[in-house]
Order: sequence, then structure tokens, then C-alpha cells
Amino acid sequence: MSKFQITDPRGLLLRPTRRTVLQGAGALAGAAAFTGFGPFEASAQDNVLNILTWPGHGDPAFVKPFEDEHGVKVVAKEYVGGEPMLALMNQSPPGSFDVVLADAEYIYMLQEGGFIDEMDPADYPLADYWPEFQKFPLHWKDDKLYSVMIRFGYLGLAYRTDVLNEEDVKTYKALWSEKVKGKVGFFDWYLPTMGCLSLGNGNKPPFDIDEAAFEALKETLFSLRPQTSGFYSMADQFAMLTNGTAGVIPGVGDWVVLLLQNEGVPVNAVVPDEGGIQWTESMSVVSSSSKKDLAKKFIQYASSPEGQFRSARLPAYWASIPNRKGWEKMNAEAPEDAVKLRHTFDARNVMDEYKEGKIFIRQTPVQQDIETWNDTWSEFKAM
Repeated sequence: MSKFQITDPRGLLLRPTRRTVLQGAGALAGAAAFTGFGPFEASAQDNVLNILTWPGHGDPAFVKPFEDEHGVKVVAKEYVGGEPMLALMNQSPPGSFDVVLADAEYIYMLQEGGFIDEMDPADYPLADYWPEFQKFPLHWKDDKLYSVMIRFGYLGLAYRTDVLNEEDVKTYKALWSEKVKGKVGFFDWYLPTMGCLSLGNGNKPPFDIDEAAFEALKETLFSLRPQTSGFYSMADQFAMLTNGTAGVIPGVGDWVVLLLQNEGVPVNAVVPDEGGIQWTESMSVVSSSSKKDLAKKFIQYASSPEGQFRSARLPAYWASIPNRKGWEKMNAEAPEDAVKLRHTFDARNVMDEYKEGKIFIRQTPVQQDIETWNDTWSEFKAM
């Protein structure tokens, strides 16, 4: 069994469009046919909380204290990528999920589709969060809260330190270096990679670009084809960096390298001078849930210092947490991990890059359709 406990449903990496995911219940049959997987049969038992989530969030290391306190079982249905999450929300019968963990850029689609409930900010410890995250824009609409951030991280370059050095990776131009010819790996999801390359082209913000800038981005992406080693799932990225098949991977970050560093693999992650992308994982109460009170309690747990402390160090992959009290708990109980995550208060930490304006929030394309970017990614892979 892999020590990196990631289930990677690559079969879910198919492509609903913005139009289909917003058609609500009417899109159910079509989405099921489109993705090719059947409805998820969640448990309707009162003592089961069903969550739809990125891999690793159903791990006992995270959920067991909640299960023990409330006498329930947390059952996780995992996905990889925002569009597969939307497809699962569309195709699953109402009531299948109680909580959905989603990337912030998809919250507004979930809200527009009627899949998630408005939340009362007073129910959650947002005042304990870093000020930058107390009213994170993608979680609110018309001054109403729809999601609570649980984790975040930055995307730039992950690289092997025996192939590239710190000077090389100050810029995304490292991807075209002879040192990594045939060793540039890619996480098989268009959004993070194309976002970082857009920053490399000087686009700020990277996802709100006109047609001329988008054509330049395509040219930049396609020029990397001779450098390419492959397109990897979440789990494969750990393996390819470990065995050296990939010398560098754009569009990923600490979440890939921290566990590998613990194993002695010579890897690091960096936000190049051109900037990086912030990813987030946030929880919402599913509108069709019959266990909304339990769902609220789970999100309260996940955003509490105890839940934050455990969530930051998921066995699947580590991440930064937005709750300052979670940082305090980590510094008190696991100071070495606080250093690795750059969650200390007396040295440069992950908030500094944010304050310096180097970080741009990941979002879906603004001036083009999702499918336009996705089609470009598919064309790149087929070259």
C-alpha cells in the first residue's frame, strides 16, 4: 500500500461544461451519461455523514475525533478536479451528500445551481482566521456566506533540487531549461498549470485575459511539448518526482513536496518571481441534505483549532490553514511541523507572500469558457 493514501479516480477527469453543470436536476441524466459513472449510493442512516471531497479528507487522522464526539461515521466520496465535483453534484440523487468540500472558484457555481445553503457567519470561527481570509471573496455573494475555508496553498513550481537550483526556479523560464528537457511533468488538470504559465507570460490576474493574451498562452503551453515527460494524476506526481521521471512540475506546490521531503526525497517548491496561484479547499452545507445540523457541526469542527491542526497534516497531503488558533496549536504541539509548513509567528511565513502581492486566487476563466481552456489542454496533451 502506498504511504501516500490518495485514491485517484482518473476516470472522473472528464468534462462537463459550465452550461451543463448549471442546469440543476434537469442535467442529471445527461451528466451521468457524459461522465460514464453511475450515481453514488450514499448512506441515508442518521449516524452517517456523507461528504463529497478531494482525496484524504475522510481519513481517520482527521475525522475520528468528530466521529467519536458525535457517535457518527463520516463517509467520503472522493473526486479530483472541480468539474468532476460539479458533475457528481449534478448526477447524484438529492440527499446523497451532506457536506461538499470544493475549490473556492466553484462555490459560485454551486450557489447558482442551488446545491448549497447560505451559512450564518456567526456559526463559524471566522474572527480567529487571518484577516485576509475572514471574508474571502469567492465564499460570499451579495454579502451572504456560502462556504468556509478549511485549507489553502500556493501553486508555482515543484522541482528536484538535484536537477534545478534556487536560482533556476526564480522564474517559470526554468521549464524550458536544457536541464529538464524531457523531464517537465504536468498535473493532469488544465486550471493550475495554465494559470501559472499565464503568470509567466505577465498576465495579472492570470485567468482574466483577452483573446490576444489567450492565444499567447496557448503558444507558451504548446512550446513545452518537447520538454514534457508526462501527464500525472495526483498520486503519480509523488512517484514521478521521487523516481526522477519528472525534474519539475508547474502548477503544484508544497502539498506535493512536504511529504516527500519527510522521506528524504530531494525536492522543493517555490513561487517564482512572476507570482503564484492560491488554491483553497472550503466546506459548504449541501441544500438537499437531511442532516444539516450535523453538517454544520462538521464544518465547525473542521474550522476549529483541533480540526485545523489535523487537517493541515492529512496523511494524503499537507496544506496551510487559515485559522490563527490552529497555528498556535501547531506551534505548541508540533513545532517541527509548524516550521515545515511555514506556520511560525517569529519568522517569514506563508502569509508574507500573500501580503507581498505575489499570490493570485485561482478562478475559472473569465473572458473565455471553461471548455475553451479545457480543449486547449486536451490539444496540448494530444500533440
